[in-house]
Amino acid sequence: MTVLVALAANLLIAVAKAVGGVLAGSPALLSEAAHSVADSLNEIFLLAALRRSRRPADRRHPFGYGKERFFWSLLAAVGIFVMGGCFSFFQGFEALQGGAKESHEGYVAGLVVLGVALVVEGVSLLRALHQVHRQSGTAGQGLRDPALRTVVAEDSTAVLGVALAIVGMVLHMVTGNVVWEASASLAIGALLVYVAFRLGRDAREQLIGQAADPELSDRMYALLEEQPEIDSVEELLTMQLGLDSILLAARVDLVPGLDSEEVEDVTVRIKFSIMRTIPEADQIFLDITDAPTRAARRKKSGGPAATGERGGA
Repeated sequence: MTVLVALAANLLIAVAKAVGGVLAGSPALLSEAAHSVADSLNEIFLLAALRRSRRPADRRHPFGYGKERFFWSLLAAVGIFVMGGCFSFFQGFEALQGGAKESHEGYVAGLVVLGVALVVEGVSLLRALHQVHRQSGTAGQGLRDPALRTVVAEDSTAVLGVALAIVGMVLHMVTGNVVWEASASLAIGALLVYVAFRLGRDAREQLIGQAADPELSDRMYALLEEQPEIDSVEELLTMQLGLDSILLAARVDLVPGLDSEEVEDVTVRIKFSIMRTIPEADQIFLDITDAPTRAARRKKSGGPAATGERGGA
């Protein structure tokens, strides 16, 4: 719902800014229009991410489609950079080179448009922040949701960008010097490029296989350590498969004396125990070894009592 609200707001604001920018010949207002168009396209990307990431796992994608969110968030970052940042730089440099009209006609209407945009973007930002607070308090997700994180970044940037455009237009009107408005356009471009870089970097980390949140990883490790049948946890690896899906792979040493059937029962019980406590850990793989038995076997054979040998379960 937050993405839909942001999309509707951005579409209306983009049209208003574009019309006002053309009538006023304002580079700052046109930069903000490009910013809103980029945001609108990005909201469409995010809607696609929300829909496609919910598809169930199949034979081609046995771990599901959760990473769709990260892919479409990466495209949204590219859209912010190309459509928003680059166009804003173009408008700023063109104004500095004398391409902008030295006219204040339509500037009052343009400032009114920016004032309305500031209010609308502010409301959208408050709604997004409210959802972040709600998710942080319930599911513990907060800004881990790439779609919500992108909306918050876009709305925050939009509020700041509109403020920069207003300052640039007002100073241009007061001083008659277009350099103020050109500087506002360049500042908006720099802001968008920075936001695009941050969002793109986060999406990249998730796409190449980022580990789960350290707090969750510590909880998983503690749960394994608490199991009476586990002698030690040799290694624990995690990867975020989606917003609500985590892969957990652990190599654990069991206490001695368990036969094969008991090992199988223990493995199943441990997996379900972890999944009940941490529902996001829905893909669990345990590599089972028996440390004392393995050490005794190596000692008998004269080999080093290393911990690299693995048993499977």
